Amino acid sequence: MTIPIILIAVICIVSFIAFGSPEIMARYQLNAWSVINRKQYVRMISHAFLHADWFHLLVNMYVLYSFSQPVVFFFNHFFTGSGELRFLILFLTAIPVSAFYSLIKHRSNHAYNAVGASGAVSAVLFTSIFFSPYSTLLLFFVVPVPAIVFGVLYLIYSAYMAKKQIDNIGHDAHFFGAVYGFIFPLLYEPSLIIRFVNQLLSFKIF
Repeated sequence: MTIPIILIAVICIVSFIAFGSPEIMARYQLNAWSVINRKQYVRMISHAFLHADWFHLLVNMYVLYSFSQPVVFFFNHFFTGSGELRFLILFLTAIPVSAFYSLIKHRSNHAYNAVGASGAVSAVLFTSIFFSPYSTLLLFFVVPVPAIVFGVLYLIYSAYMAKKQIDNIGHDAHFFGAVYGFIFPLLYEPSLIIRFVNQLLSFKIF
């Protein structure tokens, strides 16, 4: 688990530094207008290494740590090559992919800013769901539900909240990161969709 742990450590260190530096936060957060008009493309990646506060950081890192191990295991099992390296590719590519819709949506909005690894973390979570749809996840950290049920509820909630726009959370990034995480394994092996469907059909109530 070397690469996931290093990744989590780097995100924590960078976020901690940015907590005390408004200049760093302003320079590297996702500001769609600056990306489009000032060509500050680094923001499409750097925003994922910044977080709004300790709670935001700890929740994201807890979820990332919890699901990095099963995702690396599945990558090692189903693909040749390093599962940890493939995990890193998933995480890093999920950052701009999950942010792309927000980039287009808010390209003319000077005031729009976003930070956090939530889009990429959602991708890791949904890759895990793709490989093991009936594993148990805790809804609200308390109620046990099948992973696939959690995934469907998560997508519905993210789409609804993105449409309502009643908070400053990047629900669009959550949604598109989740979708990307689900299809990421299929980019390497499309036939895995048959395995996923077979797992869904194998569910038995009794």
